[in-house]
Amino acid sequence: MKASRRRQLQREHRPENIARRLAKTPRPQRLSDMVLGAIDGCVTTFAIASGAFGAGFSPLVVLAMGMANLLADGISMAVSNYEAVNAQQRFAENARRTEEEHIHLVPEGEREEIRQIFANKGFSGENLEHIVETVTANRGLWIDTMLIEEYGLSGSAPNPLASAWWTFIAFIVVGVIPLLPFLVPVLDFSRQFIASSLLAALVFFTIGLLKGWVYDSSPLRAGMTTLLLGSCAASVAYFVGQAAERLFGNI
Repeated sequence: MKASRRRQLQREHRPENIARRLAKTPRPQRLSDMVLGAIDGCVTTFAIASGAFGAGFSPLVVLAMGMANLLADGISMAVSNYEAVNAQQRFAENARRTEEEHIHLVPEGEREEIRQIFANKGFSGENLEHIVETVTANRGLWIDTMLIEEYGLSGSAPNPLASAWWTFIAFIVVGVIPLLPFLVPVLDFSRQFIASSLLAALVFFTIGLLKGWVYDSSPLRAGMTTLLLGSCAASVAYFVGQAAERLFGNI
């Protein structure tokens, strides 16, 4: 296994393959947007099912509240993610304008920043000065280097609309899964809730597995962690529903 992996990496690191890979424009990663939407969608609808079951409500109430919250919270999540990514984009644009202004007004001070940045990485003497001259000779490279090193910003700017869209789609597609058993009238409420619980557990575990696989970590551990976190959120809703039923009765 290790030998085949090494051969694959050797092929990927041939000069022509490296040049081809680096020439491509980095694609924004949508996994975080989809995971955010999927987990929140499943937690939202299953928490409603758990709370309604704990409070003794009917399956119709679960469906009505679940569908209403699915759409409302899906839009809310999309808008929130849009605003968050948009704010990040605006920060990056403002940082770029700031560095452009600083390079124009105090170029020697900005050169000294580049010098100290690479000196802190271990470069010195002629090598350090050569790096400073190379970086500052290209204004675009100079600005990009400052954005990465001083602000911690990546080169690829996120798209707020795309992030919002993928969050919304994941929220709706995954969030509807725990509600499906309540559409089966031949099952009584208890069996519907058990089926919903099993589906929600499967969803949480699958999301964790995919995260572990994509990020090359332990899929089983990632699956169990996500399952545990989702189960905790649903358990809180269930016990709150039970407490409300005992306090106020079955409304």
